[in-house]
Amino acid sequence: MSAVSLPPPGPPAAPDGFPGFSAAGPLGALLDVSLAALALLRPCYGPGGAEVVDFAFDYLNPAGQRRLGLPARPAATFLDHFPAARAPGAFAFCRGVWATGAAGRFGGSGPGNGAEPAFQATAQRHGDLLAVSFAGAGAGAGAGVGAADPGRSAEAALRPNAARFERFLDQTKAAICLLRGPDHRYEYVNPAYQQVFPGRALLGRPVADVHPRGVAQGILARLDHVYQSGEPHAGAEAPLTVTPPDGQPPYTLYFTFSYDAYQEDGQTVGVSIFAQDVTGAVLARRRADALQAEALAAAQRHGQERETLYQVFAQTPAAVLLLRGPAHRYEYYNAAYERLFPGRLPGSVADVLPAGAAARFVDLLDRVYETGELYAGTEVPLAVQAPGEPPREAYYNLTCQAFREDGQTAGVTLFAYDVTEQVLARRARDTQRQELEELFMQAPVPIVVGDGPDLVFQLVNPAYQRVFPGRVLLGRPFLEAMPELAATPVPGLLHRVYATGEPFVAQEMLLQMARHEGGPLEDIYWNFTYQARRNAQGAVDGVRVFAHEVTEQVLARQRATEQAQQAQALAQALTVTNRQLTRVNHDLDAFIYTASHDLKQPIANIEALLNILRQQLPADGPADALPPRLLGLMQAAVERFQLTIAQLTDVTKLQQAQALPAEAVDLAALVEDVRLDLAPVLAAAGARLAVDVAACPSLSFAPRNLRSIVYNLLSNAVKYRHPDRPPVVAVRAYRTAAAAVVEVQDNGLGLTEPQQAKLFGLFQRLHTHVEGSGLGLYMVKKIVDNAGGTVAVRSEPGVGTTFAVALPDGAD
Repeated sequence: MSAVSLPPPGPPAAPDGFPGFSAAGPLGALLDVSLAALALLRPCYGPGGAEVVDFAFDYLNPAGQRRLGLPARPAATFLDHFPAARAPGAFAFCRGVWATGAAGRFGGSGPGNGAEPAFQATAQRHGDLLAVSFAGAGAGAGAGVGAADPGRSAEAALRPNAARFERFLDQTKAAICLLRGPDHRYEYVNPAYQQVFPGRALLGRPVADVHPRGVAQGILARLDHVYQSGEPHAGAEAPLTVTPPDGQPPYTLYFTFSYDAYQEDGQTVGVSIFAQDVTGAVLARRRADALQAEALAAAQRHGQERETLYQVFAQTPAAVLLLRGPAHRYEYYNAAYERLFPGRLPGSVADVLPAGAAARFVDLLDRVYETGELYAGTEVPLAVQAPGEPPREAYYNLTCQAFREDGQTAGVTLFAYDVTEQVLARRARDTQRQELEELFMQAPVPIVVGDGPDLVFQLVNPAYQRVFPGRVLLGRPFLEAMPELAATPVPGLLHRVYATGEPFVAQEMLLQMARHEGGPLEDIYWNFTYQARRNAQGAVDGVRVFAHEVTEQVLARQRATEQAQQAQALAQALTVTNRQLTRVNHDLDAFIYTASHDLKQPIANIEALLNILRQQLPADGPADALPPRLLGLMQAAVERFQLTIAQLTDVTKLQQAQALPAEAVDLAALVEDVRLDLAPVLAAAGARLAVDVAACPSLSFAPRNLRSIVYNLLSNAVKYRHPDRPPVVAVRAYRTAAAAVVEVQDNGLGLTEPQQAKLFGLFQRLHTHVEGSGLGLYMVKKIVDNAGGTVAVRSEPGVGTTFAVALPDGAD
């Protein structure tokens, strides 16, 4: 590598920038046991000494040696060991911190074995060295110095508001601009940048047209390099000659700046410029340097007229020291220096500085005194402490130079110019820049800025671009980028905000827009706010748009509304149908009641006539004669007819029974009552009844309905008994988690599967050898269904049948 290291390498430097640092002693012991990887790097400059092209290792602590696999003082440079770092990453970070002088933090890729694995680093420029602390990402405590907080989530994205966003853009003192494309056209400039070129229109114009002097000064070539290579470029106190548009003579400004490539979809599309105007500091330092040079020249011309020289020193704002002899005794110090150490002078340098700083400073003075070499330090940190006050850190540009008398070195002169304000301002600028980028790039809300009366898309954040992934927006006028909105109210609203400065808010506005260039139009719903953007003079010069797509929410609500309307229509239809069914049921109940009532009397008359006929027959006639047998058959038919009419009446009452109130029913007492009613039948059949309701002694149900269920199941168990064995009927009751269950089990005839399918039908009789109407089980099923319960049957022909009735139980 062809590189020149400036200033020439010397002894390893201390963390505060003074040469002469040694890894021995307590500090060395601390660095040896530190878990953090630490390095001191010295910049290497290219031909001409204008640009940092590499870094040499001045020192690497044991943790750094282990992490990088290098010795304490590697002979080769940073890029020699890690050539892959030339890509944007660790090297660009280090060079940026060196150029700006502001402490920096980096999280991303870093050097290692020819590649760049993920790492975290912090860096600070100190004098002519760069101090770096680094660790691999995810390393444990102590190694991860500067690592990001792992609890912080991307989904915890920042939620900026317009006022905060505007404050950073318009109020920052840093000059900021964005250049797009290979011809570097201005896409955005903040007010501080516009003030550099007063009276000139910048937006949309290439740099070469706006600033032709910059082409001659090499600005365009540096922009081309950043755009083409992606490598950042930084400079300190660089001159910029500006020609006013009103015919005034050109003037020169000085800036500390950085050029950085910015990308979209992984491709470089432009260059961002962040610059701090340091003209005042440069001119002041030059005046101080001129005064120093004048003072030294005067001293050389008038060696004995020191008093005149001291008067010159007294007028300069720089701190001036004349130190005599190898012990560096104060021969002269001006008021500016005295203000740094009030009440602590005279004496020697070692008397006023803290022990550690004094030793390092004395080493520097010794080096200048012994070698005669000039030392120039930029933004050197110095701890300054007034009596009774805590120390404060200040920054100085230092010049140390040996002076001679009679051809021999007699002492050292020191000029120190306070640049603390410049350093702190740059740090504040860097902080603002970083926060601005985070606010803009990470904002979850789509944000755009339209510039000028044509509302050229000047800023489009990623959240907005994601809504239109296939469309080019930046740098294009609003209607050129989105022509489909020309016939909508949107252009008028935007221009009204631009003309009046009054904001406009819309909720769920429907717009037909294409997400991709030339793509089909889609219905997209938006909530958005239009706000006027004002320049430094208070005039409106653009419109900010804060938008949020709510298409999914609107469509979901519309679907819900449509479904609610459908449900309401269905409910209305069901209401009508229920009313019709109610009328039909009432009509059927009336019909059944009327039919049963009107049929009772004719049946009673027929029964009476049969009794009369029976009385007319001779009492001593043969029992098997035809008339008595016919009368018996007729009497049986009448009785079946009467039973059917009675059960039809019960069916009509069944619906009314739904409203019967539930009561706590003693199940054992109810079964006993039914047994007494069926006692003749049980006795005639020789049946044995077993009752076990201890697991559910009571349940909450309408007593009349529960009695009907038990009565029908017990009577059927006896009625359909097996002819070859006496009937045995078991009644059991128990509770489950959701119901009370009553089971009736018999050892009767049993049922086939086809018979079980017809079991609960109206007027279904599955055994014809016994009397029955087919209404009993129908009524059981109806009562249970109306109560929200279930009836289950298990049966095997020739073995028996079990009915299990599960009823909702409200009992404790």
